Amino acid sequence: MASLLSPPLNLPLNKVNHGNIRAIAIKTLSMRNHMLFRKDIGQNAQFSAIKNKASLEADVLDKDSVNVEAVDNNDDFGVVGVHHVGILCENLERSLHFYQNILGLSINEARPHDKLPYRGAWLWVGAEMIHLMELPNPDPLTGRPEHGGRDRHACIAIRDVSKLKDILDKAGIPYTLSRSGRPAIFTRDPDANALEFTQVD
Repeated sequence: MASLLSPPLNLPLNKVNHGNIRAIAIKTLSMRNHMLFRKDIGQNAQFSAIKNKASLEADVLDKDSVNVEAVDNNDDFGVVGVHHVGILCENLERSLHFYQNILGLSINEARPHDKLPYRGAWLWVGAEMIHLMELPNPDPLTGRPEHGGRDRHACIAIRDVSKLKDILDKAGIPYTLSRSGRPAIFTRDPDANALEFTQVD
C-alpha cells in the first residue's frame, strides 16, 4: 500500500535487484493469501487461484518499476481484505429494493444503522458488506460512461454471470459485459453507482 501512496523510484530495470523484488512480492502475496485462506476456512476456498498466481505476479513486479524502499516488513500493518464499500443513495427504500429484491443481498441487522446521523443500511456481500448511506448524491445521473468499467465501481465476486444476466434481463435493468471477454457484467444501481460482478471459480 505504501508504494501506492508514494511515487515510484522508476529505477532502470538493469539497476533493480530482481531477486529482492521477487522475494518481496512472493512474501507479500503469501501473507495476503494466508489471511484470505484463514478467513475462508470452513467455507468454499474461492481464492485458491490467487496462490497459484504468486510467481506470475512476481514476474510482473519484476518487469515494472517498483518503489523498493517503500516495501518494508516493519511497515506491514496487516491488510486482510475489504471490510465494506460505502455507496451513496438518494432514497434508501428504492436502493434497498434493488440490492435486496434484485441482487438478493440481506441486511446485517447487527450494524449500527440507527446510530448514525443519516439513514442507511448494511448489506452482506459474502463475508464483507455494502454500506448504503442516504445522503445527497454528488454524482450526476446523466453524463456517465455507458460501461461501468470506465467509472468508479465496486466489484463483487459471483459464481455465475449468466444467471445474473437472466435476473437483470427479467427486471429490465441495463448492463454491459466485460470488454475483455472475461466472465463479468457491469450494471448500475438506481443512483447510477456502477457495480461489477465478476465470475470466480
